[in-house]
Amino acid sequence: MASMNCLRSVLLAASAAVSFTLLAPGHAGAQAAPAGGGDELQEIQLEEIIVTARRRSEGLQETPLAVTAITPAQLENKATLNIGDLQGSAPNVLITQQNSGAAAANVSIRGLSFADVEKSFDPTVAIVVDGVFIGTSTGAFLDFFDIDSIEVLRGPQGTLFGRNTIGGVINIRRSRPTGENGGKLEFSYGSYNTWATRAILNTDLIQDKLAAKFFYFHNQSDGYYRNGITGKRVGGNNNENFGASFLFTPTENVEALLTLEKQVQDFDPVNSNISKTGEVFCLFAPANQCNRNTTSDLYTVFNSPAHSNYKSPAATLEVNVDTDGIDITSVTGYRTSDEAQTQDFDASSADLYYTNRIQDYWQLSQELRGAGKVGENFDYVVGGFYYESKFDLFQATRLFGAVNSAADQYNTGRAQSYAFFGDFNWQFADQWRLSGGGRWTHDKKQQENRVGTAQYPNTTYTGSKFTPKVVLDYRPDSNNMIYASWSRGYRSGGFSSRGQTLVSSTTPFGPETVDSYEGGFKSTLLNRRLEVNLAAFYSDYSDLQQNTTIPTTVGTGNETIVTNVGSATIKGIEADITALLTADLKVTASVGLQDSGFKGFITTAPNATGTLVKFDYSDVNMIYSPDVTLALNADYTVPLEKGELVFNVGYRYIAPYDQQISLGATQVDAAGNVTVLSNDPRVRSDKQNLLDASVTYNFALGDNDARITFYGRNLLDDRGPNAAFTVAGLWSFSSGREPRVFGAQLGYKF
Repeated sequence: MASMNCLRSVLLAASAAVSFTLLAPGHAGAQAAPAGGGDELQEIQLEEIIVTARRRSEGLQETPLAVTAITPAQLENKATLNIGDLQGSAPNVLITQQNSGAAAANVSIRGLSFADVEKSFDPTVAIVVDGVFIGTSTGAFLDFFDIDSIEVLRGPQGTLFGRNTIGGVINIRRSRPTGENGGKLEFSYGSYNTWATRAILNTDLIQDKLAAKFFYFHNQSDGYYRNGITGKRVGGNNNENFGASFLFTPTENVEALLTLEKQVQDFDPVNSNISKTGEVFCLFAPANQCNRNTTSDLYTVFNSPAHSNYKSPAATLEVNVDTDGIDITSVTGYRTSDEAQTQDFDASSADLYYTNRIQDYWQLSQELRGAGKVGENFDYVVGGFYYESKFDLFQATRLFGAVNSAADQYNTGRAQSYAFFGDFNWQFADQWRLSGGGRWTHDKKQQENRVGTAQYPNTTYTGSKFTPKVVLDYRPDSNNMIYASWSRGYRSGGFSSRGQTLVSSTTPFGPETVDSYEGGFKSTLLNRRLEVNLAAFYSDYSDLQQNTTIPTTVGTGNETIVTNVGSATIKGIEADITALLTADLKVTASVGLQDSGFKGFITTAPNATGTLVKFDYSDVNMIYSPDVTLALNADYTVPLEKGELVFNVGYRYIAPYDQQISLGATQVDAAGNVTVLSNDPRVRSDKQNLLDASVTYNFALGDNDARITFYGRNLLDDRGPNAAFTVAGLWSFSSGREPRVFGAQLGYKF
């Protein structure tokens, strides 16, 4: 009820403010004089946004789907640097960086997330770059300089984007070669000695036939943590991304876009110690390094030195053939990575748990689809998809200062998947349209695991699933649309690569599915000066996959495994509002409310005496599932005699949420079975009030455009956990979200 009251208040306030501003006498007619200053008036309107959320180009307001579109101008005005800055740009969306794994993104949409960097685990939210699905969270924390469009698709997208899109999709398109000589440059410097250089160069290699784009991005930082012993800044990073794109157009009906790139990252992994009295490691760590708070203390760390190196070359080839009857698209993606990372996981100056992880990974995907029309009222997209990946992992562990070869782990995994899909639109009456389709997917996974001298057998998982979708929309007029949909999402089963025992290494977990019901309303009002998009959803998850960390008597003394633990329901309401209040003032707002809960989340684990008992987690909170997310953003432009000033102010509120399924308060029955009443309070993020602002001066430099931007992020210096983890009663660690930062950017387009 509190969530509903919050939404009602926000919507009423937003509607009142918008209506008053738009209808006030000073803005009567919603018109602005044209540039020439003549008597003829030109009405101001919101720009129409074209999206490809359904693998076809269509207007955002005509797409019967909860999708938020983000334009390059929005990114520039906010001085956005990476994918994490999208948090709050869409309702019920969280994006955080994991504290282990190179450029690792943890994405949650509508309360569904799977926070793990292991290559054996599939994401719940797909990040798709230029049509290619990134099969692991590593490498997904992307730089946002060379972006043409971003679409945040909320809810299962299994029909067109495939398995493992059970929570949603972030669909990113980078800019294409323009075929004209030109480009853009950017230099930025900010707090914690953070600086970046970015460059794009476009040229025409063969006139009207072959265009090229070359790009190079570099950013580095000293890190915002401080070592509590040496006093030096730690947690620094050095990132580079470079490559080239080539657009070949041999005829007006054929084009091929090839992108070759490489991502390189060097960083110093750090963890914040949140272990407390009663956990084993606090018996050995210095007293001042335990029982620390989970806010300001997170930014002082005591780790032993560690280092990570990540290299990931990739290639993408998109071919489009426009025939008279059908448009054919082929997207081929190849990505590989090499990682070498040491990390002090105990997060204390004592040498208690130190790992060295070396892993290789590659993925190959191929999608072929066709789009066309049958008559005037029926259009379709059909296609096939193939995906394959393989990883090799070696982890050596040092326990209590000594190399523990009995805990050395060698893990190899392979995944194969293929699918066939179809999607259609049928306008069966003047104002009514029926849409939908389905996808059949087959998965095969293999794993071979060795822990110390124990070689576990190679095991195989196979499974298939059909995921349909049905949508009905009604358009009473050209400015309004009402829609309702039902869809089924699917995330494939597999193996726990961190399993330490024969049973946990060779027993696969099964797939999880969701039935999602959604109703929405999209409206364009006041002569295209106001857009209001509302959505309500109910998601019913079955055989939910969940990570749990339990103690063991082998290997490292603990293991993190995935099991199917019952079901969950998530329901919520979302609002996206965009208003052009004047020719110079644009305001956007988003609100997401949700209520989530487990049902029948029961697993087994040893208790303190080693006896295997039932643990019932049904009462704990789902992770990365805040009840409320809210964002308000305003862009105000002040024309000058030479150039313009653009002021941007943004506020984001995120309600508290848990970051791990863990053991908090409990009740034990006579048989020793445990009911877990809550997650450990140390893994709960506090509420976040995030205020950002920037001012940009756009001006002409000769015949070209230049800009200077000054920005501040998290101006209220709201500090707290970015991620947190407890390890089976042994120790606990966390990381802190970005504190207050200031910076400046210089940009030049030619």
